[in-house]
Amino acid sequence: MDFTTYTPFSKPSYLQKGKIVEFLFDHLDEYGDPREDISNCIDYAMKEVSSEGGFVVVAHEENEIAGAVIVNKTGMKGYIPENILVYIAVSRAHRGKGVGKQLMKKAIAQAEGDIALHVEPENPAKFLYEKLGFTNKYLEMRLTKDKASTSAQS
Repeated sequence: MDFTTYTPFSKPSYLQKGKIVEFLFDHLDEYGDPREDISNCIDYAMKEVSSEGGFVVVAHEENEIAGAVIVNKTGMKGYIPENILVYIAVSRAHRGKGVGKQLMKKAIAQAEGDIALHVEPENPAKFLYEKLGFTNKYLEMRLTKDKASTSAQS
């Protein structure tokens, strides 16, 4: 298994970025987002937009993507972790073989400062994150403004 780390100083090519987006879109399963959101996340990490930056780690086996992780910097420290792990996925053919654990270890080593991530309670990857030292400090709540304005009027 080979690993490649992309940063704002060593960015993926347009073709490589497209393959990463497609891979994540295909393998995030029910935890996924639209291609455009994944692409925007990579743009943030690569500082293609005004941002704090971040990095992408991709696992390859025989020139095929076996897994990928995207971590974005938050620009904060202490009260909010300095990094947020936005996406991680392993191909269905490589699940259960330790690829996710290797990706997580590489992401932890690459990140400067603490890391936050969001995980659904029923996601089987939650156990890996706990083994690696992640804890559940808060219950996350979100307000979607389009929906909130409708609810507030009731």
